[in-house]
Amino acid sequence: MAMKYLDITGVGIEFDTNGTKFRALQNVDLKMDKGEFVSLIGHSGCGKSTVLNIVAGLYNATEGGVVLEGKEVVEPGPDRAVVFQNHSLMPWLTVYENVELAVNQVFRKTKSKAERKEWIEHNLKLVNMDHALHKLPGEISGGMKQRVGIARCLAMQPKVLLMDEPFGALDALTRAHLQDSLMAIQAELGNTVIMITHDVDEAVLLSDRIVMMTNGPAATIGEILDVNLPRPRDRLALAEDPEFVHLRQQVLEFLYAKHTNPAAQAEEKAATTVASDPIVLERSTDQPPSEAKTAAA
Repeated sequence: MAMKYLDITGVGIEFDTNGTKFRALQNVDLKMDKGEFVSLIGHSGCGKSTVLNIVAGLYNATEGGVVLEGKEVVEPGPDRAVVFQNHSLMPWLTVYENVELAVNQVFRKTKSKAERKEWIEHNLKLVNMDHALHKLPGEISGGMKQRVGIARCLAMQPKVLLMDEPFGALDALTRAHLQDSLMAIQAELGNTVIMITHDVDEAVLLSDRIVMMTNGPAATIGEILDVNLPRPRDRLALAEDPEFVHLRQQVLEFLYAKHTNPAAQAEEKAATTVASDPIVLERSTDQPPSEAKTAAA
């Protein structure tokens, strides 16, 4: 059997939280083809960001591992670029300079200065930001900042583009425009994408497959839904498309009726006696408290 482009096999991870072990993920298996767009969806605290961080090389799995194009992932690298919900631009650098920072890091030895300049401008044009090369982040809108963040990642020519709720902080109209831009870019470049989202319509619109995560602790993949809608996709036409509506309903049914991980039920039951403790409730995030600060840094 041929190896997949991206192979996540038997991944589990435990965090040490004040001397106790917190098992965030258990037996996560996902195989992806080159050029595939996969969305991860699930309730808050189901480990979506943890999966993304393991693929990015920011976390090392306790069990199992990730193989990208035949090479094990053990640390961060330019072959995996992350687009965060917060654009993460350097406020003192211009739009051009923010992308240049990544391009110089990856291509300083392989592209001339003129080639790097052309490449930066090309990627900013892809996201329709070539008109704002010399503006600072404080001089452009939130949607424009996110476009620059996407351009910066694309300019690295990563094998996998990792997107952690990239449009979650944007208004609905800006979000829709960026979704359309992302579909157009992927159609042109054939990027392999893993995207975290809480938006069911976004997941169905953009994805080839939707990976639905069970609730933690010991979260895992509950179901994987194939999205066989033809591309290019038109959001207005799909709004009343019976297959789109059916797929949307399947995701909603999982999220509201099937999201519990049977393996974790016993642990959840044992935890009900302290469920009203605000400290315990605060731990219902994708990273345990001791890890959240590190991840944010």
